[in-house]
Amino acid sequence: MFATKLTPIRRNLLAWYEKNKRDLPWRMTSDPYAIWISETMLQQTQVKTVIPYYEKFLKTFPTVAALNQAPLRQVLRLWSGLGYYRRAENLKMAARVIMHEHGGTIPPDYGKLRALPGVGEYTAGAVLSIAFQKTYPAVDSNVRRVLDRVFNLGDAAKLRIMAQRLVPRWQPGNFNQSLMELGASICLPSEPRCLLCPLARHCLSHRENSTKKTAARRKLNFKSVTWPLAIVRRGEKILLRRRPTPGLLAGLWEFPGGEKTARDSVVATTRRQLEELGATLRSQRRVGEIRHNITYRRIRSPIFLIEVPADESIDLPASRWRWVTPAALQRYPLSSMTVKAAKVLASYEKSSS
Repeated sequence: MFATKLTPIRRNLLAWYEKNKRDLPWRMTSDPYAIWISETMLQQTQVKTVIPYYEKFLKTFPTVAALNQAPLRQVLRLWSGLGYYRRAENLKMAARVIMHEHGGTIPPDYGKLRALPGVGEYTAGAVLSIAFQKTYPAVDSNVRRVLDRVFNLGDAAKLRIMAQRLVPRWQPGNFNQSLMELGASICLPSEPRCLLCPLARHCLSHRENSTKKTAARRKLNFKSVTWPLAIVRRGEKILLRRRPTPGLLAGLWEFPGGEKTARDSVVATTRRQLEELGATLRSQRRVGEIRHNITYRRIRSPIFLIEVPADESIDLPASRWRWVTPAALQRYPLSSMTVKAAKVLASYEKSSS
């Protein structure tokens, strides 16, 4: 049905991509490991955000073996601020599988890739086509939108079949990236730039003057949350707490804090978060406030500085509590809220001096 269209579509798109592709660091390599890392980081995260994390991550962990040998704490620290931390944990677990079951080499096999923690249909297709030049599709939201418009496909099963048929035997990796690039820069969700599109004359939606606008994503019911944070300081050190696993922000280090309930005040919430210490922490000085979003939560976080006399000892109840100097914070995988709060404290101290 579509056979006569596929060859010119492929040629036009590849020619357009060669002239218009963005200069991105993961496009400068065919290393399966580097491509796997980039595709994992790019899940639900913007390209401009990913670039510095990708470069630093590969510099620190240049191989699967290096990633496998690294402690999870170090991996999470490099991931800090990128969000969706489960991705980092999956990379670490997958590295172990690759070392133990595949001799330290990314397997060029769809089934084996899909069996790795965190590797879905899209990631497997991207790695196989880009790194190994195998004819697998890589269908993300951008590609799905392009194919749906060009071929006027409303059925997910038909779209998968078309995606598979469309990938050429020559340059399958570049072709998949060209579809992604087209969706990211030209075939936009609400305002497609059809006059600049290399596939306009092949596009059924454009020809029928009925370009589909992507249906709005299901709106999340955001919840407004008050989440006070306590910066407990004794002398030159401040107190960190590690979040439990599993759970929200699992394994990250933070300034003690938590969601305020309707029946508690902000002060009562802060005290409850510190009850485990078994100490009476009296003076709470508000030093600022941050705003932050986590999944469906819109968080307002007042920040309190609690000074503990240098001669007063606090027996930390478990290893998940730790006194650290401000300079040592960068060695810990911190929650983004804690990073923001540390900046607020530094600004407060500077303005008060």
